[in-house]
Amino acid sequence: MIRVSTKFDRPAPELVERLGSYSSATIHEAQGRLGALDSSIKPVDHRMSLCGPAFTVRCAPRDNLMLQTAIAYARPGDVVVVSAGAYREAGSFGDVLANACRAKGLAGLVTDTGVRDTEDLRALGFPVFSRGVCIKGTVKETVGPLCEPITVGGELVRPGDVIRADADGVVVVRREDAAEVAAASRERVEAEAGYIAAYRAGRSVAELCGLTPLLAAKGLVIDEE
Repeated sequence: MIRVSTKFDRPAPELVERLGSYSSATIHEAQGRLGALDSSIKPVDHRMSLCGPAFTVRCAPRDNLMLQTAIAYARPGDVVVVSAGAYREAGSFGDVLANACRAKGLAGLVTDTGVRDTEDLRALGFPVFSRGVCIKGTVKETVGPLCEPITVGGELVRPGDVIRADADGVVVVRREDAAEVAAASRERVEAEAGYIAAYRAGRSVAELCGLTPLLAAKGLVIDEE
């Protein structure tokens, strides 16, 4: 007998909402350029966006038994995060399971394997981020862990860590760092707004970014006409 637990601590909903107001790139930069999943994991539609606590599951390649189990036990607002050996040649998730997720109020799916029924997924609007698209079916044979640390896209993801994903990519934020990262993300957005305002007022990139002394220090001198 294999016994698993689906109990783990989730961050406060208002904290998840705050992180969800920032882009994946902003969060990645704000937390010291950490947490970005491999760029091969892309949204099925560029308009898809999600943010929520990770409900982790490990599946055998081309086997979606535990993925279906995860969907059954995840809570509203959770992001199901799947480690399946980065195996592209499997359509482990499609429109039927997406409707099951939507009916439960799940926030989305992130997987390092393939999905299918992408036109239906786009029409449904349920956020799906995958390593590829494949029509090949899966089996339901192998049991595995739920709600344990997994590696997806080269990053460690623990149950309850916050997953933020949008058109640019996927980033993971450690649950215990979420408040600090949200504050740092806000500071970064405000700083970038200042740069944009300065550019629109006529300031130059060279001036604001200190390019002239930096390039000179590296041996590059630009003669202007």
